[in-house]
Amino acid sequence: MDVVRYFTKHQYKRLFLLAWLILGLLQAYYTQLLDDESYYWVYSRHLDWGYFDHPPMVALLIKIGYGLFHNEFGVRICMVILNFFTLIITDKLIARRDNRIFYLLLCSMGAIQLGGMLAVPDVPLIFFAALYFLIYRSFLEQQSWKNTFLLALSMALMFYSKYHGILLVAFTVISNLNLLRVFKFYIAVIITAILFLPHIYWQYAHGFPSLQYHLVERNAAAYEIGFTAEYILGQLLLFGPIAGWLILYYAFVCPIQSAFERSLKFSAIGVLVFFLLSSYKGRVEANWTVMLFTPVFVLAHQSIFRRRRSITPLKYFAFFTLLVVMVARVYMVWDFAPGVDVRPELHHNRSWALALQEKAAGKPVVFLNSYQLPSKYMFYSDNGVSYSVNSRYSRRNQYNYWDTEKQLWGKPAMIVTAPYDHFNLPVTGTIQTAKGLWIYFIQDHYYSYSLIQLIPAMKEVKTTAGAHMTFVLQLKNGYGTPVPADSGVLGYGFMHNGGEIPAVKSDLSLGKAIERRINKIEVVMPDQPGTYQLKFCVFAGMLTPTHNSPTVKVVVE
Repeated sequence: MDVVRYFTKHQYKRLFLLAWLILGLLQAYYTQLLDDESYYWVYSRHLDWGYFDHPPMVALLIKIGYGLFHNEFGVRICMVILNFFTLIITDKLIARRDNRIFYLLLCSMGAIQLGGMLAVPDVPLIFFAALYFLIYRSFLEQQSWKNTFLLALSMALMFYSKYHGILLVAFTVISNLNLLRVFKFYIAVIITAILFLPHIYWQYAHGFPSLQYHLVERNAAAYEIGFTAEYILGQLLLFGPIAGWLILYYAFVCPIQSAFERSLKFSAIGVLVFFLLSSYKGRVEANWTVMLFTPVFVLAHQSIFRRRRSITPLKYFAFFTLLVVMVARVYMVWDFAPGVDVRPELHHNRSWALALQEKAAGKPVVFLNSYQLPSKYMFYSDNGVSYSVNSRYSRRNQYNYWDTEKQLWGKPAMIVTAPYDHFNLPVTGTIQTAKGLWIYFIQDHYYSYSLIQLIPAMKEVKTTAGAHMTFVLQLKNGYGTPVPADSGVLGYGFMHNGGEIPAVKSDLSLGKAIERRINKIEVVMPDQPGTYQLKFCVFAGMLTPTHNSPTVKVVVE
């Protein structure tokens, strides 16, 4: 009877949370990995203080879980547990609770139901954001040394999850400028900086790639109204998908009764407006605001409770959202609609990987311009080795920093591409898989040089059509060992309005360039006026030239 009473008191809240946990564990066990999850799993095989795309928290959590269970469940188990405790912390942050509102809000928010078990950086970010607000509330009540250290720790863990967490701290300070007069708040900031120093040093040692990518390389060449429209629609779906507009409205109009609640409101509105303005620079992904789950949830709950709003609309929204979520849960496990192009990455991964591995016959498999495919292949094949080569037209990723290439040099490799994205490579044959037709090319002696970096002295130039201009390049050898560079040749290529202009080989071999370290390359400018993006690259064998330099903005007048 004590067990029954434990789970049924407080309007069955503990039973609800237990059911949430069990459902998350089952979904984590039976659902195949998303592409990004497999990429972060590869992170966990190369533990470090930082990565190109994200801080290391997601890799550490996957490492812990995968050490216990060598399957999808192991990849995700830590995420499911963090998601469970996120709900508990969020519940504690609600000053006056109505459990019916708690249930209805959760059931109306599909993203937290489906995404709470995914092995992605968003899940620890949501958890540590909730923990940060819990500790911040305690810090406001009592500025003890214990709360000071815990506040610093929560901020550091939030930053180690995803960089977006710094926005919550910034808007917290804006909501309560008196913090700038509190000595222990400065101590908390200093401790946070010390705890975050290993990651900052990793960024410094690698040339701050995350800042370069997020602040420069992701920017669009020109603004499109679709960027803003997609962002607004994405937020409505993220906090819904059906009731998102209503939940956000409740959060915005919630009457504020304390400095803590003001921090929640400033954070919610501030982050949403920040990324709205960011849409003027390029595409903003909907999930970039996920750390607002706890602030929006608490504010929406208090708005309904304090203003005695009717919960009838939420009942209908929750019912229909649960129907959508139920269908999505089943689809994530069972491909009951083959041919429907909705997250096909969730299905047939094992058979796809084994089909490629059988054709490779022990050779490593190389993919072009995809960090997802080699990651999926390594997870679902039987200890297969894979790598991603990024051409000069694609963006960099973490494969540009791992020295996996050294295992492949001089050995036969199978290069795999999709028929629609073949890069003019020779064709050895095709492979029919559950994921469609794939083209492959067997290269007897594989070489590529993704870890060679060519740093131009000039970041932006103005010139005339057809002009010849000499660029000075500093070469950095990221391998840390001598490079078998006989097959490599330096070159360059332009992009214009998203279109590619064929790359040009120079007469400078990679071997000579490595010896000199400081090199000069003559570049012939395009014939037509306009703004171009110039990148320097390395040609190797039959492969497309690789991504080896930052972008140089070229204005041809």
